[in-house]
Amino acid sequence: MGEQIEPIAGPQVWRGPDMAVREDEWRIAMSASEIAELDAAVEAVAARDIDIIDIRKEDFPLPILSKTLEKLRSDVLSGRGFGVLGGVPVDRYDIHRSAIAYFGIGSHFGEAVSQNAKGHALGHVRNLGFDYGRSLTRGYQTDARLPYHTDASDVVGLLCLQTGKSGGLSSIVSSGALFNEVRARRPDLLKVLMAPFYRDRRDEIPAGKNPWYVIPVFNPYEGRLLTSYVRSTVMKAQRFDEAPRLTEAQIEAMDFLDSLAEDSALHLRMVFNPGDIQFLNNHFIVHSRTEYEEDPQNPRHLLRLWLACPEGPALPAPYWDFQDPTESGRPNGYLMPGVELSAPLAPEDGGPGSSDTRL
Repeated sequence: MGEQIEPIAGPQVWRGPDMAVREDEWRIAMSASEIAELDAAVEAVAARDIDIIDIRKEDFPLPILSKTLEKLRSDVLSGRGFGVLGGVPVDRYDIHRSAIAYFGIGSHFGEAVSQNAKGHALGHVRNLGFDYGRSLTRGYQTDARLPYHTDASDVVGLLCLQTGKSGGLSSIVSSGALFNEVRARRPDLLKVLMAPFYRDRRDEIPAGKNPWYVIPVFNPYEGRLLTSYVRSTVMKAQRFDEAPRLTEAQIEAMDFLDSLAEDSALHLRMVFNPGDIQFLNNHFIVHSRTEYEEDPQNPRHLLRLWLACPEGPALPAPYWDFQDPTESGRPNGYLMPGVELSAPLAPEDGGPGSSDTRL
């Protein structure tokens, strides 16, 4: 095998069945006093008529709840890489107040960044009736099962407003556990996954960049394992003559990685309840969603944030070819030249260049 590749260790490495029986460690229910505090912060912002996109931590004081959020934030950024906060009273909030509450809580985690070419900092995960098989459809606009992937931010958050009729389970996997499994079973493929893969930007092209970028799936850097994986963008990059043709080893490596993520011995599935917020560290976690059945009278609806966190891990050079940094030096999502951030209160098409199959 040549130079020995060491396994990954630490709290970011875990197995789904072990986490399933430790749910009380990662699922936190807000207390009555914390919910009351959230109500007060929401009403204060609403009374001041602050635009959602302009909400900052200082606009959203949470003296009690902030201690809970700080523990959750530490777990997400430096520990297991995920956590769930329950109890946002979305049943009595309208969409505007739900968005204020979510953006305000998110401001205690980090800075909201753009999720698509239109500069949406507040996303809507909602079935718009599009065909997932078409190249111009993003997966979050459908009710289809989504492949395991990472998003283009330090942290992704999802607030559940309404569940579907059935299905729609969140499924997450420790990328460190995946790394160790590939290392143990197929060390030859681990080396492939640690080598560069060409990715399609899907026309979301920062100034001065090529319409593709190059980054490995697994990126050990400064003592941490960082993972970046969206298979659909790898496959779609083959449309560029400049991109080398995918090798049999690369296809086999992605097939093997996908099969491991689907293994119930590794992944953790969880139910979203209205008022739950799930936070995931994209550097340490790959995530998916099961197919779901829609209730036409009460369609499944989640709000999404991509957050740049100053305490996020140091990132190697390929990440900065992919994205530009925020002022705090973190990945800025898909902020395109000349586009301003916005926080729409209803689902919208992500616009030109946002038509891949990311969640």
